[in-house]
Amino acid sequence: MGEITVSAQDMDHLLRDPASAYGAPYQRAYAEVAGTHRGRPAGEIVPLLRAAAEAALLGFTGADLIEQAQAISSGARYELRVRVSG
Repeated sequence: MGEITVSAQDMDHLLRDPASAYGAPYQRAYAEVAGTHRGRPAGEIVPLLRAAAEAALLGFTGADLIEQAQAISSGARYELRVRVSG
């Protein structure tokens, strides 16, 4: 399970918010990568997730991205614990 802290005003960078004008939420990118790369090597998936995290201005660690990529590769569920800061 991964963990990330996101400020309340930047939650739309992580989760899609129809009321927000922010156009690159990580949730959408993760779902797209998961839908197109299941079964592919994790090493092929990590750069895609890193680019999505950078576009969303989120600070996932390399270990988090590898864990996410392994979950996508194997089709396993991935849980992310989100802490919201003031």
